[in-house]
Amino acid sequence: MKRMTWWLRCLLVQSLVSPFITNNTNSTELTRRHFDTTPAVQDKTDVRRCCKSDQMSNGHGQNHSRCCMDEVNNIFNNQKDKDKDTIGAVKRLQQVLEETEVNETTSISASHFVALLHKPQRPFRGLNIYASESKAMLDKTFTNSTVSVQLPGELNVGWNNTIVFCMITSPETNWTTWGASDLYEGRLVGLSVRGKNITGLQERVNITMTLTMGINETQKPTCEFFNFTTSDFSSNGCLTLWERDESQITCSCDHLTYFGVLLVDAILPPTDLKILTLITQIGCSLSLFALVITVLLFISNRKIRADVSMRVHINLTIALILLNLHFLPSQSVAAQSSSGLCIYMALALHYSLLATFSWMGLEGFHIYLLLVRVFNIYVRRYLLKLSLVGWGIPAVIVSLVVIIDRGTYGRVFLDLSNSNSNAICYIVNNTVKMVTTVGVFCLVFAFNIIMLGVTVRRVVSFRQRKEFGQSDSDRAKRDICTLLGVTILLGITWGLVFFSFGYLTIPGLYVFCILNSLQGFFIFLWFLMSLKKTGNSAKTSSETPSTNN
Repeated sequence: MKRMTWWLRCLLVQSLVSPFITNNTNSTELTRRHFDTTPAVQDKTDVRRCCKSDQMSNGHGQNHSRCCMDEVNNIFNNQKDKDKDTIGAVKRLQQVLEETEVNETTSISASHFVALLHKPQRPFRGLNIYASESKAMLDKTFTNSTVSVQLPGELNVGWNNTIVFCMITSPETNWTTWGASDLYEGRLVGLSVRGKNITGLQERVNITMTLTMGINETQKPTCEFFNFTTSDFSSNGCLTLWERDESQITCSCDHLTYFGVLLVDAILPPTDLKILTLITQIGCSLSLFALVITVLLFISNRKIRADVSMRVHINLTIALILLNLHFLPSQSVAAQSSSGLCIYMALALHYSLLATFSWMGLEGFHIYLLLVRVFNIYVRRYLLKLSLVGWGIPAVIVSLVVIIDRGTYGRVFLDLSNSNSNAICYIVNNTVKMVTTVGVFCLVFAFNIIMLGVTVRRVVSFRQRKEFGQSDSDRAKRDICTLLGVTILLGITWGLVFFSFGYLTIPGLYVFCILNSLQGFFIFLWFLMSLKKTGNSAKTSSETPSTNN
């Protein structure tokens, strides 16, 4: 312990009395480490010496920066250090590079790192940087360069600022500790300016990377930056400029930090996306027309209007009309420049979707009264109370979202990795989207699945009773139609989205889009069957439950 204390005192005296000697010592130690193996404890000591902040508050030499880069590089090299704080090490290296004193342009490299430091000597009008895994140059491309950076003149860099470019290439590193499961070629490109925090640029920074490895159809690249505060990647402020089969990808961002290309699962190939969009538009248009006819038939038929169950169905019909009415033009509205109209469209779409889910749940509750409770089901002002729930709860949810953050609604790109893709007016905030739509639907879906099971059980029990003059085939047709109708009314087909993953993604989405875009048309067919049943039996209206409003 005494020897260690003495050694630390000597090191402190050296650092205070002779910084020049310290820098030379670091350089000599750096050379020695390339030919000698040192214990892990020595690595930690060198990191503290080379990257210590209090020794560089007024700037430092390039040898010191090379020493710090070498030590951070050792962390990436040493297999035992894979789980260490590489995030903190890279952040500290970036600070060290920013504090390095340079005259004009300097390049520093290690096995996993290459950096370029530039201090402008004349008015700044933009800058181009080209780099490979071992070399970086200014305003001049070279044969093996894989990355190019275009910095706009808007950075307004002065003679007292230093532009720092630092690229990390480490495919063997476990990037999951950074929040990235698949970082393309293990490459990060860092950009910063000493003494300035660059955000909200109007002229974007463009980082172009050459794709040396093929990207299969099940994946797509997306440009994201690393947030050192949250220790996670985010795509906010970055656009991905890439088309399939292109050999380069450009990340266009409005700020400076560390950027990378993450490979994520491709939602859909472009061809399937176009087909599914067409299917959805045709199905929703047909459903909208059929639903309007359904409402007109309901208004014109007195016996149907007296049926409580049909009055519940017609509320679901109206909710679906609102949903289709706001969904179909949403893409066209998003393409326009009017943000106010898009916000209204997004808000109305959110409300009508929640209203649809609410009335699906109330359909399940109505079935519960009919098939489970059966007796003593009189509810005073039944339809009024259902309406307060079906239309009121969605209104409360949407109002709270607007009060908390009006910016929750806006344009949403259908393909987040492609800024040129189509957009709709909907919920921008993913958390709000998951809680207020997916969360609500999961509750409704779980309840309605139980009600569907109850219906199936009751149909099976009825089937065991022979009815005079009715063949088995007629009864089977009636039972099948009943179960299909209840399935549509309860919105069970919406649950197909839970099975659209892996190899079932594309087939599942096709089935999902076909069935759910035609939900309104199916309700119209169910309504026609009910009209036929009413016409055949004058007693239909008297057979409704005693849950009169």
